[in-house]
Amino acid sequence: MRTQPPPATKALRHVAVTAVAAALLAGTATPGSAIADSGVTVPAAAASQDRPELRKAMQAFVDAGFTGVQLRVNDRRGEWAASAGVRKLGAAAKPPTNGRFWTGSVVKTFSATLVLQLVAEGKIGLDDPVAGYLPGFGLDRRITVRMLLRHTSGVFNYTGEYYDDGRFVPGIPATGDAWLNNRFHSYQPEELVRLALSKPARFEPGTDQNYSNTNYTLIRLLIEKVTGRSYDEQLQRRILRPLGMSATRTAGDRTQLPGPHAHAYYSYQGKTVDISRQNLSLLVGAGDLISTTQDLTTFFSALNSGKLLPAELLAEMREPYGKLGYGLGVFVQDLGPDCGTVYQHNGSPPHGYGALMYSSPDGKTTLTGSVTWVDSATRGPVKDFQKLLDGLVEEVFCGTPAGSANETKPLR
Repeated sequence: MRTQPPPATKALRHVAVTAVAAALLAGTATPGSAIADSGVTVPAAAASQDRPELRKAMQAFVDAGFTGVQLRVNDRRGEWAASAGVRKLGAAAKPPTNGRFWTGSVVKTFSATLVLQLVAEGKIGLDDPVAGYLPGFGLDRRITVRMLLRHTSGVFNYTGEYYDDGRFVPGIPATGDAWLNNRFHSYQPEELVRLALSKPARFEPGTDQNYSNTNYTLIRLLIEKVTGRSYDEQLQRRILRPLGMSATRTAGDRTQLPGPHAHAYYSYQGKTVDISRQNLSLLVGAGDLISTTQDLTTFFSALNSGKLLPAELLAEMREPYGKLGYGLGVFVQDLGPDCGTVYQHNGSPPHGYGALMYSSPDGKTTLTGSVTWVDSATRGPVKDFQKLLDGLVEEVFCGTPAGSANETKPLR
């Protein structure tokens, strides 16, 4: 699992992600849905919208080898949701259009929002030393809350570090066969942090930027320390219940996705193993969320439209920093002069699932999604993924506004 992500346009590799494999299997419509000629399932409520450009962009993922795709777009034309591919290998049913999935690093934006709410209440200072809140770890006192949020603390990534010179310093196995055989193991956040702090720091605090899951496991512990309540309770009270997000929860030690969901797989010693069940306490606070496309849309639209944070803190959250273009829990992606800026945080657990979450600055245009695939120790063929993702994002955020007689204008 590559834990050092490329710039914001390399969007799905924020915890360790993109891999593609598996041949297409034929599918049929789920109840209450319509099938376009492309093989994309569109719910009846959205079937009246003719969105061939979105159907085509979705089907391109399946044609490239993804086993399943769920997408949800909200824009000037309203809401459109659809799925393509298959829910399970060897079966005909398509993925549910609002099924649950492991979202991976998407949880980082939720955690950053909670911290900034506590900043607004005067309970946390962005430039306070984290050691003052969490004295038991022996943290470098130069590390501030802000540094954790934007990955400039320098703390070692407990799932391993890739260095620019090609070196890899291992941590807890989070990829390949070693992960597969250990995927139901349960971890405590303190255990993950102590392992990370037993390794040399990657750089002096504040002098560079490197995406590290340890930062957000510390953020989770910080939220619990300051509030005196569990992270789950704070997430429910401050975000999920107010927004009516009933399908979202942290994974904890849960290994089974609740309700309808698409399955993911791992190719191992000549066998294909269903890895839909996995224990995401490996990424506690950094990649352990369960959600749906509808709930992610609700959250990211509310955040970017100013419903969850004061304007000044939202602006600070969305200010890009460093080589990653990362703010305080979100990536800032410039699509060019014709399209403008989008905010995003995608993610994936160690293997098999990927989540997409994008929004325009005003929260009125959003793209959320989930992809599944057959993974492997070599991560599978990934050559087409970024092109496919770029094309999808451009289609949603650079397309011709509703009512225009012109065709969609691409970014390039």
